[in-house]
Amino acid sequence: MALDNKLKKKLKRGQPAIGCWLSMGNSFTAEIVANAGYDAVVLDHEHGPGELHGAVNLLQAVGEDGPTPLMRVPWNETVYIKRALDMGVMGIIVPYVQNAEEARSAVAACHYPPRGNRGVAPHAGRCSRWGMRLGEYLDGLDEKILVILQIETEEAVNNIEEIAAVEGVDMLFMGPSDLSASIGKMLQLEDPEVKKLLAKTERKMRATGKLMGTVPRPGQTVEWTYGRGFDFVIAGSDTKLLATAAQAQVANFESTVAARAKAAKTKKSAAKGKKVTAKSKKRR
Repeated sequence: MALDNKLKKKLKRGQPAIGCWLSMGNSFTAEIVANAGYDAVVLDHEHGPGELHGAVNLLQAVGEDGPTPLMRVPWNETVYIKRALDMGVMGIIVPYVQNAEEARSAVAACHYPPRGNRGVAPHAGRCSRWGMRLGEYLDGLDEKILVILQIETEEAVNNIEEIAAVEGVDMLFMGPSDLSASIGKMLQLEDPEVKKLLAKTERKMRATGKLMGTVPRPGQTVEWTYGRGFDFVIAGSDTKLLATAAQAQVANFESTVAARAKAAKTKKSAAKGKKVTAKSKKRR
C-alpha cells in the first residue's frame, strides 16, 4: 500500500533495490515508469522542473500499488521537506549535506515533534489521503520515512563518520558528479584524483554500516555498481530512458538506410560490370 514504505522494508531485509528519477514532471511518463517494476521513483526537485502542485499529479499517476515515491528536495530546507511529506512521499533525499549539524536539520525536518520539527497537519494533507487513512499513516511513521543524505563534497567525505552518527539517518547517497566538481575536476570521473576521492567516499560510507546509495557512473553498469556494495541505485531517469530509446531508434534507422544504400550501390556496380563484360564479348 502507498502509506507503507516497501522500499525501506526491502532494504532493511538486505535486498538491493533499483530506482528511477522522475525529472520531466510529466504524469504520463511517471505512470509508464511506475509500471516498469522499479522499487522506487524519485521526484527530482533539485535538478528537474518539478514544483509542489505538480508533484501531486505525479504521485497520483504512480498509484497506490506502484513503487515507493521519494523526493529529492531542492535544498536542506525544513518547509519544503514538510510540504513534500504532506503530499505523500515516503522518503526524502537531501542534497549537499556536509556535516552533522546539517544532517540533524534534515532528519528533524522529516519527523514530527518531539523527535523533529515537522509541522503537524497530517489530517489535512494527501499523506493520509486527506485524513481518511490517518491512523494508517501515523502508525509507525518514524520507521516508515526514509531519510537519505547526499555526500557530494570533499568536506562531506571528511565528515562522513559524524554525518552517519546522527540518529535517524538511514542512507548515505554518493553523488559522483558533485564530488568531482568539489575538487575542481567537474565530470572528470576517470581522473586519478577523482577516482581516489570516489574510492575514499565508498570506503568511508561502507565503514559506517549505513545503507548506501548512488547513481551509475558513465561507462559502468548497474550490476557493477551493486558489486561495489551499494544497496540502492537510481539507475536512470525518465528523460534519459526516452532520449536513449529515441537516439537508438534513429541510429538504427540511419544504419539501415546506409546499409540499403550501400547494397544498392554494390548491386548497381555489379550490373554495370556485367554490361561491360557483355559488350566486350559482342565486339569479339
